[in-house]
Amino acid sequence: MTGETIDVRINQMRYEAATIVSLELVPVDGGDLPAFTAGAHIDLILTDKIRRSYSLLNDQGERDRYVVGIHRDPDSRGGSRIVHERLRVGQVIKISPPVNDFPLDESARHIVLLAGGIGVTPILCMLRRLQAEGKSWELHYGARNSTAAAFLSEIKEIAKDDPSRIHMFFDDENPGKYIDIPAIVAAQPDDAHFYCCGPVPMLDAYEKATKDLPRERVHMEYFSAKEEVAREGGFDLVLQKSGKHITVPPGKTILDVLIENKVNVSFSCSEGICGTCETAVIEGVPDHRDQFLTDEEKASNKLIMVCCSGAKSAKLVLDL
Repeated sequence: MTGETIDVRINQMRYEAATIVSLELVPVDGGDLPAFTAGAHIDLILTDKIRRSYSLLNDQGERDRYVVGIHRDPDSRGGSRIVHERLRVGQVIKISPPVNDFPLDESARHIVLLAGGIGVTPILCMLRRLQAEGKSWELHYGARNSTAAAFLSEIKEIAKDDPSRIHMFFDDENPGKYIDIPAIVAAQPDDAHFYCCGPVPMLDAYEKATKDLPRERVHMEYFSAKEEVAREGGFDLVLQKSGKHITVPPGKTILDVLIENKVNVSFSCSEGICGTCETAVIEGVPDHRDQFLTDEEKASNKLIMVCCSGAKSAKLVLDL
């Protein structure tokens, strides 16, 4: 892992829902934190090998703190489990500066926000910004049940002047039914922009419902992997800059062997959703498993996310 880090203190931890805890992080030196914009995320550096990205949910005008919300994933590979079980108020941890791969287009006439579960975190930050700027917006928020829905009181407070802009959907109140994303999309004006963050099934439905819209009006962010990480191995890596030749064996990822061979490469999510490990491909055909690159970028085979993708060719030459 490379890049600048910031020391912060955990100033507050609070349960926001049955499986969701928020962390308020403040600078150790008491100064200002780097500025951010709605949709941005930071990395929490939890161990030497575990670094996870979490969306900022507080007001983008705040420089004295960052706030993130973290769902305890039952299939956690270490990140959310460490947060829930080991982190405590007063601890100092390292984080990355904020990065925004899910920016808000504030010029849009009307913005439709769709959130599922913990996907509400970047959406909440956007909602705060839109309300502060007096923009036209509406929110559609789904969760398994009301106890699993985080930040409800904050959302209701933001929308207190016009509660009709908030539409809640709880699975236990509508058994066998889901948020009707096609109907939501169809009901909007022709120039509306859409932002969605949630579990894979929700994003799949969102992609289908918006497939005929101009791409500049459709925005989404995954918080979990859609495909299994490529561990088939059986191909060679040539690193153009360093001159190294490495074999990727079955059972390991490209990132695994890069780390083992002390190749300096940035990474974070290890699932292909954050874009941190994006690497240029000079030769060969990647087996793309990420949710970060566009279909056009994947088809060009000029970029690869080394944390999760493999190779369809016998050799990959990377710009490392």
